[in-house]
Amino acid sequence: MKAQLICGAALLAAVTLASAQTKPTAETETATVNGKTITVKYAAPSVNGREGKIFTKDGLISHDGTYPAWRAGANTATALHTDADLKFGSLAVPAGDYTLYVDLSNPEQWTLIVNKQVGQWGTKYDKAQDLGRVKMTMSKPSAQVEKLRYKLTDLGGDKGKLQLDWENYSASAGFSAK
Repeated sequence: MKAQLICGAALLAAVTLASAQTKPTAETETATVNGKTITVKYAAPSVNGREGKIFTKDGLISHDGTYPAWRAGANTATALHTDADLKFGSLAVPAGDYTLYVDLSNPEQWTLIVNKQVGQWGTKYDKAQDLGRVKMTMSKPSAQVEKLRYKLTDLGGDKGKLQLDWENYSASAGFSAK
């Protein structure tokens, strides 16, 4: 009886640990560019054995009702807060709060979407609320990225970079901050 109880407790602990490892975690990435704070808040999913089955036309993300627009994370939509007026190429983003999506129509050439609607669940995308879109620069990470991550980088002066890495994809968009 004692051995069954110990085995049962061990099994429960293993299942709990496995569940915790696959649940998306809340993450925040912050940088200061040109003296202004820029923050991205997102839920970070893991690849979890789904290599090559996430970004394809019939992959994991293609089952979201917003596809080919992706919430650029998991759970709630990815939030951008900027104290600066940003400029991604020709896209002007005034200081304030926004939601980020990524258009995956072409899995090899992503497009960053800045949306004015905020606070929604990630699968509640309203294209009419788009502030605008900008093509991202694509590259491959040196190794598979298990857990989705954002990086905000101060490149000096008023220049910065927003980068998103997950699985075998890396996509970035340079910006200026005023």
